[in-house]
Amino acid sequence: MKKILLIVSAVIVAIILVAVFVVKQQSGYTKVLTAKIHKQDLATVVSGTGQIKPKTYVNVGATSFGRITHLYVKEGDHVKRGQVIATVENVQPEANVQSQKATISAAKTDISSYIAAEKTAEANVAHAKADLEQKQLDWDRAQSLLKAGIMAKQDYDAKKAAYDTDVASVSQAEAQLNQAKAQTASARGHLDQQVAQLRFNEDALSKTVSIAPFDGIVTNLPVREGETVVVGIQNAEGSTLMTIADMSVVTAEVKVDETDIVNIKIGQPAEVSVDAIPGKSFKGHVTLVGDQALLRSTGVATSQSTTGTEEAKDFKVVVTLDTPTDELRPGLSTTAKVTTAQKSNVLSLPIQALTMYTPPPPANSGSVEAASTTSAPKVAPVQGVYVLEKDAHGKQRAKFVPVTTGITGATDIEVLSGLQDGQEIVIGPYKTLRTLKNGALLKKDTAPVPTTDSKA
Repeated sequence: MKKILLIVSAVIVAIILVAVFVVKQQSGYTKVLTAKIHKQDLATVVSGTGQIKPKTYVNVGATSFGRITHLYVKEGDHVKRGQVIATVENVQPEANVQSQKATISAAKTDISSYIAAEKTAEANVAHAKADLEQKQLDWDRAQSLLKAGIMAKQDYDAKKAAYDTDVASVSQAEAQLNQAKAQTASARGHLDQQVAQLRFNEDALSKTVSIAPFDGIVTNLPVREGETVVVGIQNAEGSTLMTIADMSVVTAEVKVDETDIVNIKIGQPAEVSVDAIPGKSFKGHVTLVGDQALLRSTGVATSQSTTGTEEAKDFKVVVTLDTPTDELRPGLSTTAKVTTAQKSNVLSLPIQALTMYTPPPPANSGSVEAASTTSAPKVAPVQGVYVLEKDAHGKQRAKFVPVTTGITGATDIEVLSGLQDGQEIVIGPYKTLRTLKNGALLKKDTAPVPTTDSKA
């Protein structure tokens, strides 16, 4: 029994000695997570959420008052340009057209009669002029005979009277011709007026028939056959028949935070995902970057807002899909990830490894009192990382190295200067990294280092 107690006591003492040795060995060390930096492809991605929208769509409005007699399409139908999609009752407009056509036909008949009267008047003028010419010859002969003294004055006066009568007859015939021409011209003017009225009536009749303005799909049909529609303000109840969207060109209209909008440019590539189509993404490119800030809470443009409160703002960005499919529908929720910068095979490090370090102030050649005055220059913090470096005794110590960075990926950032490929740096934990001192003894944590992926 005594022997057993001695053995147990020896074991306990050994354990205590080992523990003391381990604690002593580890005292003064800081446990850290480390990783080796390497080269990889980096991409800066800006995300925005919104909805699918066709580039071209139109609300087909009612252009005539009346009851809907036929709806030739239903929601989801594909239509072709020029296809009849709906009709409104047209009894009155059609009657107006028929009545006007009859009026025009009568007017044309009147013009024909006026033209005939004009021809008659022209014949009368020609006849009167022929008579006048004969009377002119008789009178000239009478004048010669009168001078020769072989014609009685009474006969001469009769010839002159006949001539004067025919001059008046020609003037009368010409006046009647002018009157006939004037009546014809007036009738033609009235005909033109009636034709114009017919065009007006035909236009009113055509407005009772709605035509598809382009190839597309019916995305909204708020009315039914038998309902009465009115000509009114766009989108007002009773004035919109349906919405037709051209889904050959599909866009994702998203909102991007104001802090990211400066990096987005037209033409940048984007990847669009749709909530209703999981596991599938669509390639696209930026085609519009909004200039007007939108209030995040209301979506109203800041120029139209009457409130003076400061709040987060977004900007509209439109991404046009390169290869849209029939699965897409207007209004589907979507997320667009725009690649604003991209580099291949660049040196990079985990973003969480970056820290700010304030170097000690430069040594003052003056007295200690002068060094402690408030007039001593302030040293600006420097961005960088802690690199693992062995000292003369082979121990790992933290060495702060200033780093210049470039584009930022999802979890990594480009290194422009300060580090080399393969160097081992401190990446965490967060609290330790923020309080780590330059030259501190380090001990690697055995916890697994999380993998990073720079691409979104």
